[in-house]
Amino acid sequence: WPATAHTIKHSMLHAGRAMRNELGARVALGFDPPLALALPDGSLASEEFSYPEKRMKAYWKQFYLKNGKILGSYILIACIFWMLVMIILPQVFMIDFSLRTNVPPPKWGTEVHTYTLEHYKYMVYGSAKAQQSYNVVDLSVFFRTIWAAIVVTMIDLALCYPVAYFIAHVAKGGWARLMAVSLIVPFWVNEILRAFAFKIMFGSSGVINNFLVWSGILSQPYDFIRDNWALWAGLSYAFILLMIFPIYNAVETLDKNQIEAARDLGSPWWRIHWRVVIPHAKPGISSGCTMVFMLTAGTLAAPQILGGPSSLWFTQIIYQAFIQAGNWARGSAYALVLLITCIIFVLFVMKVFKVKLGEIAR
Repeated sequence: WPATAHTIKHSMLHAGRAMRNELGARVALGFDPPLALALPDGSLASEEFSYPEKRMKAYWKQFYLKNGKILGSYILIACIFWMLVMIILPQVFMIDFSLRTNVPPPKWGTEVHTYTLEHYKYMVYGSAKAQQSYNVVDLSVFFRTIWAAIVVTMIDLALCYPVAYFIAHVAKGGWARLMAVSLIVPFWVNEILRAFAFKIMFGSSGVINNFLVWSGILSQPYDFIRDNWALWAGLSYAFILLMIFPIYNAVETLDKNQIEAARDLGSPWWRIHWRVVIPHAKPGISSGCTMVFMLTAGTLAAPQILGGPSSLWFTQIIYQAFIQAGNWARGSAYALVLLITCIIFVLFVMKVFKVKLGEIAR
């Protein structure tokens, strides 16, 4: 019995060392070990690899082994430059400007360039000399812009989901490629030129009005531009690709056998989409919704070209504050409010579809 116990103990120690060596190799290759794994000798296998600095060191070692020192350094520098110069610093400056008084550039950084919340108060309450208790114009334009962005997002979702599903699971071979190319080719034309094309189509003497009058549906031309129909159509078309392709990429990965199994079990088509296809496509749907909403809320050219006399967009107010009024502080405050609203919408979409930010980013 003592010899047998000694042999068993020796075997357990040998197995523990082998497991520890395997975990060390996995860490060196960039794999994440379990937080704690009890070995036969009673120790924790991952305790010497669970320190953040060692895991980070192993990650960067694997990164440079995979990409090489030159290419890896270039990728790292480019990403840091992009994040710092293109994203972080502009937002920091915008936040700083939004919290300061509006003074001429020569007085920036002086004692009169102090911190204040007057620009945010102005957006809500307006000027102190105004008779109304709230800034009706700016607030109404802001909420109308957000509502329009939500409606455009829903229109694109309703139009793009069946198209994406058809390309992914119904169209075969050349037909699928032809449909994809047909979607992409019109967007080779500049966005502003497409907006003017919509203005011509929806104009009083445009193709749509001429057809409706010729067919007898209308007795006289209808002003689609004044009633913002041209704006809604132009915005819905402008960002349609940003909705189709994320949904297509998600739906394409769905195993067709799941659809066939649901159909064989007698499930109707609407239940197949509700219970099988849409849950699988949630990352693509959430990604498309967030991109279309943010770009619609932040667009500037289309509302200026296609909007009617009374259709003021919130980005136009920001543009006027920056360019026409020279009030960079107020423009920064309004832009920051729009940015925070878009972030809230993204978080809301993540909550509704129960997806993580990484799934949307894919």
